Amino acid sequence: MAVLQRDFLMEDLAVVARENQISGTIVVQARQSLEETQWLSELAAGSELICAVVGWAPLADAGVLPILESVAALPKLKGLRHILQDEADEAYVLREDFNRGISHLKNLNLVYELLVFERQLPDVIEFVDRHPNQVFLLDHIGKPQIRSRMLEPWRSNIRKLAQRENVYCKVSGMVTEADWTARSIDDLQTYFDVVLEAFGTDRIMFGSDWPVLTLAAPYSSWVSCAESAVARLSHEEQKKFWRANAINVYKLEVQQT
Repeated sequence: MAVLQRDFLMEDLAVVARENQISGTIVVQARQSLEETQWLSELAAGSELICAVVGWAPLADAGVLPILESVAALPKLKGLRHILQDEADEAYVLREDFNRGISHLKNLNLVYELLVFERQLPDVIEFVDRHPNQVFLLDHIGKPQIRSRMLEPWRSNIRKLAQRENVYCKVSGMVTEADWTARSIDDLQTYFDVVLEAFGTDRIMFGSDWPVLTLAAPYSSWVSCAESAVARLSHEEQKKFWRANAINVYKLEVQQT
């Protein structure tokens, strides 16, 4: 993990964006603190490169509503995330206090991002069904076991989850789930094809998981993998993948092209 043991700041983001022709980004929480959420929003307010922030709030707290109202008013704050994959209780998404917090997000126009391991997907499906009007975004395609080349039960659960039309899928975090030294485009393509078939071209979008991505590959390598994965799609479908779907889901105030 030594590659991550330093600060990654706006200067670093600007370099990788410029090198990879990235004109707009969405920054996502890494720490479960309101301080970080505030800081990310302050960065976004002063940067054209950051189009949106996905922050964190203590959703399971009994008095969370005024906190959520305050967070929702932050510049460019478009969504929230909790690092569900790290909770000791793997069924954390089914807790009543957590679900009570989630129930406030729709009225505040906030997306909720799901960061889970593939073994948690059955609970995620039950959780999503409790909130049929809330927009959800699955991070890292649900973290399948790409390194072991295992498709099931991840594939079946992805297909079930995708039947919920309020759920979108971020194509990200795949290279860190694959073999860092011996992965192939074909390995990744297999898993991409599953989410493409399940969610369709209107509900998938590009994501990078930078800087965690750099544990396994440079940003440019992941962009190349993603370009290969979507190469057979039409021009309009590729625009949805790279740009339009994110604009629509996060309700970004940027021009469509």
